[in-house]
Amino acid sequence: MELVGRVVRARSPFRFYGPDPQHMVDTLEREWCETFGHKHALGVSSGTAALSIAMSALDIGPGDEVMVPGYLWVSCVSAVVRSGAIPRLVDIDETFCIDPTDLERKIGPHTRAVLCVHMSGAPGRIEEIAAICKAHDLRLVEDCAQAAGASTGGTSVGRFGDIAIFSFQLNKNMTSGDGGLMVCEDDALFRRIVALHDLGYARTPAGRLDTSDEACQLWGVGARMSELAGAMALAQMRKLPAITGAMRSSKWRIREALGDVQKLRFRVVPDPSGDTGPFLLMILPDAELADRFVAAVRAEGISGPEGSLACLTMREWGLHWYSNIPSLVHKRSNARDGFPWTHPSNAFAADYSYAFGALPTCDDLHHRGAILAIASTLTEKDERDIVTAIRKVADALLR
Repeated sequence: MELVGRVVRARSPFRFYGPDPQHMVDTLEREWCETFGHKHALGVSSGTAALSIAMSALDIGPGDEVMVPGYLWVSCVSAVVRSGAIPRLVDIDETFCIDPTDLERKIGPHTRAVLCVHMSGAPGRIEEIAAICKAHDLRLVEDCAQAAGASTGGTSVGRFGDIAIFSFQLNKNMTSGDGGLMVCEDDALFRRIVALHDLGYARTPAGRLDTSDEACQLWGVGARMSELAGAMALAQMRKLPAITGAMRSSKWRIREALGDVQKLRFRVVPDPSGDTGPFLLMILPDAELADRFVAAVRAEGISGPEGSLACLTMREWGLHWYSNIPSLVHKRSNARDGFPWTHPSNAFAADYSYAFGALPTCDDLHHRGAILAIASTLTEKDERDIVTAIRKVADALLR
């Protein structure tokens, strides 16, 4: 609250100028780069806005397709569709992230970019995916919304692609209520990102709009981060190692304690040391057992506060699954003419289907999966209670 209070007392909540700027967003960006090894970082109003900015920064539009996994968030698809491009579904593997084999198989003449989503706190096979993108001259956007603080092989997420985005919405590893961040290593691309997140133009050192640069005469979206959000995000970022460290430690203690439970499998995490730990993903033998398993675990008291989403079957996970997004399945449009589905340059995608059945592995994990949220405040007793409850239920249902 101290950092937020400084902004309020200075009466300067706008990042670029005011009576007494506190430079909270500037400090957040600088410390993020120092902590995670990026060259450039930019605070934005949300992860959703960041995804759309990334599409525009990479000049994605009609005639292009962007590869997206079937386990994602609705904002990922929204950014592609609103750019005028076509989302192409790619299956996942047991990392619950993009399957590199299916990705490479589906690359075609219209493929321009891959949107790799580090779902549920842990990266998938991002090094393989980055290598495929390089070999096929594709742009790579990393969606790190659910994986702030994650890494693979000691390299922080967001450093494998051309652009990466983070979200600081309430349910993320760190939060400013709403807000997000974009990172990029390329100077020219980052200048374009900065212009697009604002009003389409660069700014002078005094914070005033500069319309003189022809490379930055664009159409911005007004997705600036406020100093209030920046102050809260800065305070949270400074605690991020402690937050993710606590979640990761609790999750892996629970997972290891359940390692000998027959017929209960867990998500594949290629680099456990780089997992941030907010979710324990489990795989049951079939959909019926998944339903009964989750209901029984909840009945044992592992359910979180009233109305929370602490323990769910994966089928209850809503817009995280491609086939649960009605606007995608039915190819809805914000425009009367059906854009982008009806654009002549997108005729190549006329037969693309987004209905359930499009991605066999994704659909299987959707049916048989279960997810348990892991708080950063779990005590040893909480961990023991979770293990005891799951063992009791597994003994009754999975023998």
